[in-house]
Amino acid sequence: MESLRFLSPKEVDDIRIEFGSPVFVYDEAILRENARTLKAFPNAFGLKPRYAMKAAPTAAIIRIFNQEGLGIDASSGHELERAIRVGFGTESISLSTQQMPENFRVWVDEGVSINLCSLNQIKLFASICPGRAVGLRFNPGLGSGGTNRTNVGGPASSFGIWKGDIQEARKLCEEANLEVTRIHTHIGSGSDPEVWKKVAGMSLDIVRQFPDVRSLNLGGGFKVGRMSGETSTNLGEVGGPVKTAFEEFAAETGRELLLELEPGTFLVANACSLVTKVQDVTSTGEEGYRFLKLDAGMTEILRPSLYGSQHPIILLPENSEEPPRKEMEQVVVGHCCESGDLLTPTDGDPEALATRLLPEGQVGDSCVIEGVGAYCSAMSAKNYNSFPEAPEVLRREDGSFALIRKRQLLDQILDNELIP
Repeated sequence: MESLRFLSPKEVDDIRIEFGSPVFVYDEAILRENARTLKAFPNAFGLKPRYAMKAAPTAAIIRIFNQEGLGIDASSGHELERAIRVGFGTESISLSTQQMPENFRVWVDEGVSINLCSLNQIKLFASICPGRAVGLRFNPGLGSGGTNRTNVGGPASSFGIWKGDIQEARKLCEEANLEVTRIHTHIGSGSDPEVWKKVAGMSLDIVRQFPDVRSLNLGGGFKVGRMSGETSTNLGEVGGPVKTAFEEFAAETGRELLLELEPGTFLVANACSLVTKVQDVTSTGEEGYRFLKLDAGMTEILRPSLYGSQHPIILLPENSEEPPRKEMEQVVVGHCCESGDLLTPTDGDPEALATRLLPEGQVGDSCVIEGVGAYCSAMSAKNYNSFPEAPEVLRREDGSFALIRKRQLLDQILDNELIP
């Protein structure tokens, strides 16, 4: 069975008493350690590390990364503005987006680095900002992700300019006197390390076709093991061959490229726990299953319902002094009136339920879900069934706890509604 990652059973009890449940709990020490590991990524001629804030954009979290010297990878104009409000300088922000903000000219003038992700984005940028320096994001034709839905490379992905359109992209940039100084690729979240290294070489081949490029952004997508039997990408091992490739490219072309990286999952996934409680227990008899119903679900963590993702689940009896309970196979589900609100799906298949071997759950028990730092609080089915957004707490390096996002109130859910 899985075990708690950084909280103790007593801390879980204290958190429920002080902040209620469900509640996300981030660990500051782990966040800072991960940032420093990223900054040590092997590189030949300099490294510009950024945080993909879409993974978890809470102000207190991204401020920690600002203090650690990371920049920001923004996926929308709204994320860009959130980062600036926290204190990031515009020169530290890179914007790669599926939808260009209407006021992008303002951000270009302020020093934000923009990577254009389609031929139409090149045309739009050229019509408003001719003669400027720009980055281009390409789809190199190969992708890799933890699931097909997190794979953002290859012919089934809309992300980036297709590799077959390189010459058209060059032509559009030349016509508008755009100086292409950056090339960007990103193949998916939870990508295979060997595929990631291969795409690095393919990306350098794209750089060869743009003589003014001074930096190559390889995105992120480093695989992170959440379950105890899963492995995580070793940045030192995957970075060594990339460093060598950059050195060989420099020897061949005379161009020393800056390496840019912008992971999200690597930095935050295992730095957060979701503390919940068992609020009901039901059974469908001997031919069925025993279900533990939590006071959380797809309103806090959508990944299992969306991808069939696996997260460690730890059950803690309400009475910590009672004798150990027998272990049994149980299904863990969420609180939404939605058959897909399932926290223990079959691996990779969100439509098939699976059981977990856990102590016999009872109403009132604590249930901690681990590995929820990335794409959980930021990517949940917020306010479904009118459940309020869960609060977030930071476990400081000194062991104290600080509220960093308040629990949403029903009035706040209704604030923007109008009855004509």
